[in-house]
Amino acid sequence: MRLTGKRIFVTAAGQGIGRAIAVAMAAEGGHVIASDLDSGLLAGLPVAETLGLNVLDKQALERAVTDANPDVLVNCTGVVHSGTVSDASDADFDQAMNLNVRAHMHAIAAALPGMIARQQGSIISISSVASSIQGLPNRFIYGTSKAATIGLIKSVAADYVTQGIRCNGIAPGTVDSPSLHERLRATGDYDQAMQQFVARQPMGRLGMDTEIAALAVYLASDDSAYMTGQCLSIDGGMTI
Repeated sequence: MRLTGKRIFVTAAGQGIGRAIAVAMAAEGGHVIASDLDSGLLAGLPVAETLGLNVLDKQALERAVTDANPDVLVNCTGVVHSGTVSDASDADFDQAMNLNVRAHMHAIAAALPGMIARQQGSIISISSVASSIQGLPNRFIYGTSKAATIGLIKSVAADYVTQGIRCNGIAPGTVDSPSLHERLRATGDYDQAMQQFVARQPMGRLGMDTEIAALAVYLASDDSAYMTGQCLSIDGGMTI
């Protein structure tokens, strides 16, 4: 198994992409510490350890990551806001930057000392094709924050490339997840919104969280030992 012997810390592991990543990495032999704001969502998760964690509590996040001392850190926290720059509020912008960028930064900073001591580590942050990769309508705040996530990934990779530490990102297209279905219901016309989301996927379907998880396993494993500073799009052809 590709992750045997590796300690892995995953944030936002209660549902969707984060949960699929935690399950996949545990199945590959990793000692997975799965965390989520809602600890109830972690019930029954087939991993080594679970932890209720508010990543916006900097001290709690730093303590949890430091205690875990992971070989692999997977940052899955994020929030999606709809609207243009004209619709954007400072409160929503701050929330997105805090969850999509700052929480990743704090977790990485906490994981680095152990990784530096071992001269080995893999950091993975979930970004999006809606970022510096591609502009999408009505995703101003989200796209801006996810572009910042890519900048974070590349900066960390550049700073620690000589110390055996790799930092990569994943940029999904539209993935079938609980948060997506919440956003679809919020439009007031679930069926039409779903048709629109599917229509913008050249493959004609949504992505599956297990497909994102498979890529995360690769980035966590030694199979990707020569890769760092990359943000890999997995998007059903959106960015062809």
